[in-house]
Amino acid sequence: MVAAATFDPVDAGLAVLRRAEHARLAHVARLPAREARFAQYPAWVDGQLRGELTERGVARLWSHQAQAAQALHEGRHVVLTTGTASGKSLAYLLPVLTDIAAAQQSCAGRATALYLSPTKALGADQAQHIEALGLSHVRVATYDGDTPSDERRWIRRHAGLVLTNPDMLHAGMLPAHEAWASFWRGLRYVVVDECHVYRGVFGAHVAAVLRRLRRVAAYYGAAPTFALASATIAESGAHAQRLTGLPVQPITDDGSPRAAMTVAFVDPRTAAGPAADEPVSALTRAGDLLADLVGRGVQTVAFARSRLGVEVVADRATHRLESLDLGLASSVAAYRGGYLPEERRDLEARLRDGRLRGLAATSALELGIDISGLDAVVLAGWPGTRSALWQRAGRAGRSGRESLAVLIASDDPLDHFLVGHPQAVLGAGSEGCGMDPQNPYVLLPHLAAAAAEVALTPADEAYFGPQVGPLAQELVRRGLLRARRGGWYWTRQERATDLTGLRGAGSTVEIVESLSGRVLGTVDVPRADAVVHTGAVYVHQQRPYVVTDLDLVGGTALVARGDPGWRTQARSVGAFDIVGVLSSRAAGPVTVAHGHVTVRQQVTSFLRRAPDGSVLGEHPLQLPERQLPTRATWWTITPEALAAVGVAQAAVPGAAHAAEHAAIGLLPLVAQADRWDIGGVSTALHPDTGLPTVLIYDGHAGGAGIAERGFEQRQDWLRNTRAVVADCPCESGCPACVQSPKCGNGNEPLDKAASVLLLDLLLTECSGDSH
Repeated sequence: MVAAATFDPVDAGLAVLRRAEHARLAHVARLPAREARFAQYPAWVDGQLRGELTERGVARLWSHQAQAAQALHEGRHVVLTTGTASGKSLAYLLPVLTDIAAAQQSCAGRATALYLSPTKALGADQAQHIEALGLSHVRVATYDGDTPSDERRWIRRHAGLVLTNPDMLHAGMLPAHEAWASFWRGLRYVVVDECHVYRGVFGAHVAAVLRRLRRVAAYYGAAPTFALASATIAESGAHAQRLTGLPVQPITDDGSPRAAMTVAFVDPRTAAGPAADEPVSALTRAGDLLADLVGRGVQTVAFARSRLGVEVVADRATHRLESLDLGLASSVAAYRGGYLPEERRDLEARLRDGRLRGLAATSALELGIDISGLDAVVLAGWPGTRSALWQRAGRAGRSGRESLAVLIASDDPLDHFLVGHPQAVLGAGSEGCGMDPQNPYVLLPHLAAAAAEVALTPADEAYFGPQVGPLAQELVRRGLLRARRGGWYWTRQERATDLTGLRGAGSTVEIVESLSGRVLGTVDVPRADAVVHTGAVYVHQQRPYVVTDLDLVGGTALVARGDPGWRTQARSVGAFDIVGVLSSRAAGPVTVAHGHVTVRQQVTSFLRRAPDGSVLGEHPLQLPERQLPTRATWWTITPEALAAVGVAQAAVPGAAHAAEHAAIGLLPLVAQADRWDIGGVSTALHPDTGLPTVLIYDGHAGGAGIAERGFEQRQDWLRNTRAVVADCPCESGCPACVQSPKCGNGNEPLDKAASVLLLDLLLTECSGDSH
């Protein structure tokens, strides 16, 4: 046995990876260590706080902590954008806790601060760390849906630092602001942790809530300083400004030390051995790798992108360890949202003290929970953004020891592009966060909520922008507001905040087992047409059910347990209307544009497919057409130019369709987005343009800033799209390049070779196009 003092977890991990059954090790890179840069505590820091921190070994600050703390102390709004384990929390806690303690000691009135986190687990972790400091003059409280009513009364009257989430702020604190009057009067700081999470439509909702917060605080005479913390993203200052509506100073020069990290890229398509031609999922590879790393003494977390994926990875790893008979099967577990708080806390503690040697986890572990000392991180598929990758990879190496991060490509165009082009990860900056705080479909219900809090007036354009008047009139037309002299008022009995949640996409359909009445899950109404139409086979926890009835009016899909021996695939027709062009660039026979569109989709039939993929039959459906007003980016190309590069007229539909699919798959590389939040439509001749057109749109009403980001980064987007199609070794298209799992046309027609010619033409003509 190798002595513990000489054990190198990175060497051990690489030795495991180089074994044939773990597929092809496509690339390995070593990121060098970084030395710390220190600064002294500012003189104004509370003496007890400084003493407690010094006793815990924090005798000095890192340079970025001191810079951010000083700026906040001086009243400047700050976004701190530094790496994982860089101590962002301490940077804002120094001024927050110091001001609260000073006010308490001087009897100068109540000083308060509000901390917002995207998850309850992160808020609980922050509260635990702050309470551990034992500061005698700071009262800390967590306010969430589980807080008992008697505690809520105490929090409103006495707490100095309240930790909550945007949902509770929206639905609980702001509507009841009069009960929180003394808290709002004393509000000095608002902390927005993990602010990179607030992107797309969710980000637009949170932006509206933060503007409502500023407005209520101003009603009580307060103008809090905002402290935002973020993983590394591009243009963090601009994102923070869109989120808060305020000028924000970005601090990005990270002074924390970083241990060296080895990053490995794995391509599961190219395994050696007798099963080399059999497709093996990234989840299966991750489970096997997690088991083998644990077996070699490498403490590892494997991240999957879904709760079900986590269970698959953990189950695979456990069974593999049982087969290896190493006595380690019980040292691997799963960690995801949905567990009881005590279960999650127990898993975190066992991971910290080493009783757990391996963990399969979702991003629930990613967001700031303090886990240190891990040796390796495995990612089963690209996590969506570079910042998410580095944040997850940063869970290892936190004890200062060199760590290993492994990315296993899933069967997705973006994953295989990154494994084949590792510099797109290693040598590129982070993505920006797409988010539109002026999305009228998001802003409308929040203006109703704002009017219910404090009467809405034209002066509120300072918070919400120029749409206040027109949207308020629309709310009057709908009978939700009443116009009176000087403003608009909420006069209805129901709560205005019930008009919208922050995380949902609107109305849902409940999936109900007809025999027991048990609700198996929910699906958004627009997706219900394709997922739970009558006759669909719906899979829940790996068990098949057949949909016997879809009631869109009642919001219910009835299902019966049973496996008919086939799966179903919905087929749809799609079209779009160009409503308005916001920006466009013309280059010879090619035009690229960004603007407002209305996308029309209708599920028209479904296919029954045998287990081998063959079609058993097609069945018509009578479902309504869905219309989505949104934003999009589109290209048009003249038929003559396509013919000149070898794309015959008959090949144009397949070329455009394949290019559309690949472009959707690669857009998340330049815009923080999920592939499932993006849609596309292509046509050989569009009535609005009169030309072959490829359109990529945001899958949310009003847009989410995704397609706009693609327009801004169109050259990189196109270049990456072309590379993933041209470099894929398949002959005529596969899920790793031009096939899409959500295509309503059954991935027909697709012409991979012609799509490369089309993309080459776009790149050639747009090469001189300036952004």
